[in-house]
Amino acid sequence: MTIKEIQEEIIDEFAMFDDWMQRYEYMIELGKSLPLIEEKYKTDNNIIKGCQSKVWVHAEMNDDKVEFTADSDAIITKGIIAILIRVFDGQHPSAIIDADTDFIDQIGLKEHLSPTRANGLVSMIKQLKMYAIAYQTQLN
Repeated sequence: MTIKEIQEEIIDEFAMFDDWMQRYEYMIELGKSLPLIEEKYKTDNNIIKGCQSKVWVHAEMNDDKVEFTADSDAIITKGIIAILIRVFDGQHPSAIIDADTDFIDQIGLKEHLSPTRANGLVSMIKQLKMYAIAYQTQLN
């Protein structure tokens, strides 16, 4: 699936819920299904700066696709990173770099987060795209 198709799928899923409590519960469920990062990657180098909670992200390149794993010590934050990884995992670096993240506004996520969590969300997106830029550079 393309990034756009995955984003559309997420928009449709969030549209099924009537209120934000249900959406938060769904995000928590997504966080629980996140493929966990190996303990050896839970290092200071893999912590996303700018997040209130601890969020670790590890990226690897396999067959010209970036594969991400992550974890967080907070359940909502873990749900947020799970959504982002679902969108970007297994995609070509150039697709990640070029992807817009308007779907976040479309599901209303940013407006329902505290300012510090919203800043953390921006930091997560930035870090995932930085990994993609680094891998794209290696391909060129």
